[in-house]
Amino acid sequence: MTEEEIREKLRLMELDPGLKTESAYRANAVLWPDNLISFIENHAMYLRVHPKVNPEHYLSNLRLMIKIRG
Repeated sequence: MTEEEIREKLRLMELDPGLKTESAYRANAVLWPDNLISFIENHAMYLRVHPKVNPEHYLSNLRLMIKIRG
């Protein structure tokens, strides 16, 4: 899976109102001046840093974990 495909899947997740896709806090104000990293950048960076993780499995599990249950 290419990084472009990963970002597209994350973008579609972000557009889904049934999923919780908030920005995450980061303490490094140099890299993130407002101390927030976007949902897409957060997970794309994780997959870049951990190349042995299967992106399809990661995204599938992520979708299950962030699903809003009512």
